[in-house]
Amino acid sequence: MASSPRHAVGRIAGTTILDRVCGGVFALLLACSSQALSQDIRVTLLGTGDPTPSLERFGPGTLVEAAGQTLLFDAGRGTMQRLRQVGVSTGELDGIFLTHLHSDHVVGLVDVWLTGWVVDGRTTPLRVYGPVGTSALAEHLAKAFEYDIAIRTAEAGRSAQGVAIEVTEISGGYRWHADGVEVLAFDVDHAPVAPAFGFRVDSGERSVALSGDTRYSESLIRRAKGVDLLVHEVADAPAAFKQAHPDLPRLVHHTQPADAGRVFTAVAPKLAVYSHLVLAGGMRAEDLVGETRATYDGPLLVGEDLMTLTIADEVTVGTRRSSDQE
Repeated sequence: MASSPRHAVGRIAGTTILDRVCGGVFALLLACSSQALSQDIRVTLLGTGDPTPSLERFGPGTLVEAAGQTLLFDAGRGTMQRLRQVGVSTGELDGIFLTHLHSDHVVGLVDVWLTGWVVDGRTTPLRVYGPVGTSALAEHLAKAFEYDIAIRTAEAGRSAQGVAIEVTEISGGYRWHADGVEVLAFDVDHAPVAPAFGFRVDSGERSVALSGDTRYSESLIRRAKGVDLLVHEVADAPAAFKQAHPDLPRLVHHTQPADAGRVFTAVAPKLAVYSHLVLAGGMRAEDLVGETRATYDGPLLVGEDLMTLTIADEVTVGTRRSSDQE
């Protein structure tokens, strides 16, 4: 049994045992400091749009980076281009999490999968976590592109592992863990789509919740309570348009600003951000904040593509591009 520092005598290689102990304590403090820094979360809105083709707002996609983990939530139109803009290779993705299987949330998955293999040279499987039906989606994608895959594998000798898709079908309550990062999937209300998930990501004391597609959701409120950042979808149209189209699916299957404000008030995040803007009838994004203020008076932003939110002691906002895109 080693003697206590106060009883230590002598020197070992010119250093006292007490020096070693103190040095070890200092190293531990540095390690703890580094660990605290690594708990910070960086969230990049890759796409903030809806199914309507747009050059300003690509399809839904959110990148979350924490403690060395790089996670993608949904892969809508243009996700691969946005990943390239922020300098992230598909080989760096530790997991792709799908909120549901609506086409606007998965249409970019093919690009991330195949372009990541062909151009990025990915040599590891693409790991995808999603609701029941995700395995069938992956199997049919492989079947649809089997000719392309066979030709490229034979001609270029590309990795067979790199074009594989490993699917884990999940349900509400599923938890994913790696290096101190936890992802929790929870059910939300996007009927008739079921299941549909929101996600919460925790890294140490930092946290972000992503609503997925949903109406006003008590489940979301429970799971997101007290997060630093809440990224929430929104749908709206001018009053006259809503009166003329009271059953329009793109409105009634989503959360309108006043209801989103009620969610924000109950969750009380340090910052609430709108993403996946489903706008109809000429509704303008800049009008969303005013309508939300009827039920919420806290910090709120309307997200834009490539907006980056860094969660540390505070949540800071910037715009992200890799050096070769500036």
